[in-house]
Amino acid sequence: MLRIAVPNKGSLSEKSADMLRAAGYRQRWDPKDLVLIDETNGIEFYYLRPRDIAVYVGEGTLDLGITGRDMLLDSGADAQEILPLGFGGTRFRFARPTGSGIEESSLGGLRIATSYPGLLRIYLDDHQTAARLIGLDGAVESAVRLGVADIIADVVETGSTLKKAGLEVFGDVILESEAILIQRAPLTRTAGLDQLLRRLTGVIVARDYVLVDFDVPHDRLEAATALAPGLEGPTVSPLAKPGWCAVRTLVPRKGHQALMDALWEAGARAILVTDVSAARL
Repeated sequence: MLRIAVPNKGSLSEKSADMLRAAGYRQRWDPKDLVLIDETNGIEFYYLRPRDIAVYVGEGTLDLGITGRDMLLDSGADAQEILPLGFGGTRFRFARPTGSGIEESSLGGLRIATSYPGLLRIYLDDHQTAARLIGLDGAVESAVRLGVADIIADVVETGSTLKKAGLEVFGDVILESEAILIQRAPLTRTAGLDQLLRRLTGVIVARDYVLVDFDVPHDRLEAATALAPGLEGPTVSPLAKPGWCAVRTLVPRKGHQALMDALWEAGARAILVTDVSAARL
């Protein structure tokens, strides 16, 4: 059986479970459960702290895990990313006291508070910057106000928490993070692993794309399908109405309303959009 670690709490937990359910795998209903065995699919799920998952996978205790890219890099574990999952997006950034004028080029000698010391050390070493790291476990935004640090480096989603603490982001984004599937390096490919990857990829595609159906006159078919070419070309069928055809195609979910407007202007009618629940491409 494949042994897979799933976040037991935090922002990644619920969405990880939702994705696995959408992919056809059993998931726990009781948050106190630590292990769930899906005998039908040959997988054991272990519910662990998100920050610990990369360590368990890297040590070979578990085969795969779902965690954040930032947590994987911060851990230094012998594990590797094999599939981005498309949720839990965050940015790891520097933040300074508002109006202080501190720049990324002047970090040398500063005290930088962070709960991701491993990740920050990689960045500072790559940029040959000597700064003092102050490792904290949460509530990093308070470090400057309490005099523990000069600036911070932390995961930022909306930035509202930083503003309340009198901080502002500056410099380039250190890391774009999201939920990822990781494996121990290297992991032997198995039928169960290939099936898992196909199913998860199918869920990602289903969430990122929609089906568009529309009717269009033959003389405007080329213009309409140029707007919505699909992945491998649209499906075109004749209609009972002379001179018309029906078109079905897969398009990105993002921007599909604007696409419907463009199709209408191109002469398409009876334009319908349908959610995709699963896919194999």
